[in-house]
Amino acid sequence: MLAIKNNIMAANAARHLSQSYDALAQSVERLSSGLRINTAKDDAAGLAVRELMRADIAVLQQGARNAQDGISLLQTAEGGMQNIDNLLVRMKQLAEQASTGTYSTNQRTIMDSEFSELAAEITRIAGSASFNGTSLLNSATGSIAVNFGATSDQITVDMKNMTATGLSINTLTIDNAASAQAALATLDTAIGAATTARADFGAKMNRLTTTVEVLGIQAENLMAAESRISDVDAATEMAAMTRNQVLAQAGVAMLAQANAMPSMALTLLR
Repeated sequence: MLAIKNNIMAANAARHLSQSYDALAQSVERLSSGLRINTAKDDAAGLAVRELMRADIAVLQQGARNAQDGISLLQTAEGGMQNIDNLLVRMKQLAEQASTGTYSTNQRTIMDSEFSELAAEITRIAGSASFNGTSLLNSATGSIAVNFGATSDQITVDMKNMTATGLSINTLTIDNAASAQAALATLDTAIGAATTARADFGAKMNRLTTTVEVLGIQAENLMAAESRISDVDAATEMAAMTRNQVLAQAGVAMLAQANAMPSMALTLLR
């Protein structure tokens, strides 16, 4: 029906043009952001799942950084232990030297002076070994929990007392052969304790290194899953945008034609 008051063809063309324009705007938004889901209206359920996954990924990545910080802590402690080990070996060498009868009392006094200084240095190193203000080698009480997830997902690092007192070498002397021979057994025990502590630190480092690798794999897999939910398929979306561009251009052309239709009625009024 040829009408003047209501142009149904123009209204219909405008409605379809609006739909094509909205779809084109959505395609542009998705391609410019790289995301299929930009707002909740795009996919409400998908958005909820994506945000939960993003939270899990963030926790895993921070957990990996926590584990790396734990490795740094253990490396600091193990570095101090390496120096303590070297000093203990030197102390045992001096004790063995002083235990023989070929040295004079004055010579043993000189050896004992170095021996005492080495013990004091062990205590100093143990006291100075710290990480972010936390002492690592001067107390056998306390522990540090390296956390990377829930409360149960943690590795505990026990503190060690590697001072001269903790190693029971603070009262040793080598100023005579008998004392030097007695010191040898105590130093053997101290070296064993230091070696055990270093081995424990090394085992924890290996465990934390494995933890970092596992957390990295978990985060990577979750990122892949989150990408499949959230990221736009560029090829598919580009095809949709091209289709929407054509539809929008056709809609503009048809709207112009529909707006011209009422003017045909004027020919009947002449």
